[in-house]
Amino acid sequence: MRILATIDAGDYQDTIEVFEKYSVRGIVMRDGCLAMQRSSEGEYKLPGGGPEDEEDFLQTLVREIHEETGLRVIPSSAVELGEITEKRKDLFVDHKKYICHSLFYYCRVEDGLDALTLTDSEKQRGYHLEWARPEEIVQVNQNFFHMPWIKRDTIFIQMIADKKIVLPSEETGRTRPIDKTEQEENRDV
Repeated sequence: MRILATIDAGDYQDTIEVFEKYSVRGIVMRDGCLAMQRSSEGEYKLPGGGPEDEEDFLQTLVREIHEETGLRVIPSSAVELGEITEKRKDLFVDHKKYICHSLFYYCRVEDGLDALTLTDSEKQRGYHLEWARPEEIVQVNQNFFHMPWIKRDTIFIQMIADKKIVLPSEETGRTRPIDKTEQEENRDV
């Protein structure tokens, strides 16, 4: 998957232990609005998370979007959009370097909506499904950049708003590839 951006906080030492993980994020668009998780404090977060057990990325995408939004992904509609890599000092273990590879996928969903299956921390934050325009999400999330995952999601959504990422059309299911100039502009954000 192509690298869209690297977010490097530079607040770690390269000689320390590394915790590296992969997660998937789902982009579901309807009438110009994205399906988002929104907390009771107001920030928007893309639905997604990490693989469980022996799941592949597609299985993880389908499960995470269903759990966090109640939407049912059509697996054959999933299209790779790109990766944002984050590097920083681990938030929970001071002596570790954290590297997260967030893989973004566009997908379509079936009609209907099921009940959410949220984690305890998602319930505590009051997350719920909300549809919002990319420009609104970017504006609201500027106030929540102290949460690295919100900054990451907002950078990606800004790329959609700026047309640096063109989502697949319903007819073709194809994206316009990001060119090398755009890719270099988005590195080391």
